[in-house]
Amino acid sequence: MFRPSPFLRRVLIVDALASGATALLLIVAADLLHSLLAVPGTLSRAAGLLLVPYVAVVAILALRARFPAIAVWAVIAANLLWTAASALVLASGAIAPNLLGYAVVLAQAIVVGVLGALQYVAMRAQPAAPGRTAS
Repeated sequence: MFRPSPFLRRVLIVDALASGATALLLIVAADLLHSLLAVPGTLSRAAGLLLVPYVAVVAILALRARFPAIAVWAVIAANLLWTAASALVLASGAIAPNLLGYAVVLAQAIVVGVLGALQYVAMRAQPAAPGRTAS
C-alpha cells in the first residue's frame, strides 16, 4: 500500500472523468454516433458498458488515501489494451467508419494512451516505501 503523489491522483481523476464521460456518451448516444461516425451502435454501447466498471475502479483509487501499487499498474495495462484494441479494430477492417469515425477512434485512442503514459510516469516517480524498491 502506498500514498499516491498529487500528480498520480490528478491523472487518475482525469482518467475517471474522461472515461466516465466517454462511457455515458457511448451508451446514451450510440445511435447518433453511428449516424455521425459510421461506427456500429452495438460496438459503441458495448464499449461504453465495458468502461463502467473501469470508471468505478479508477474513481475509487483516485479518492482513496492509500492503495496497492498493483491496482495502478492494472489501470495502466487496461489503458494500453484499450489503445491497442482501438488501433486493431481500425486496422483489421472489423468496422468501416467514415473519415470522421476514423479520426474520433484514433483521437480517443491517443488520449487513452497519453493517460496511461502519464500514469506510468507518475508511478515511476513514486518514492519507494522504506525497505522496498520503487514500483
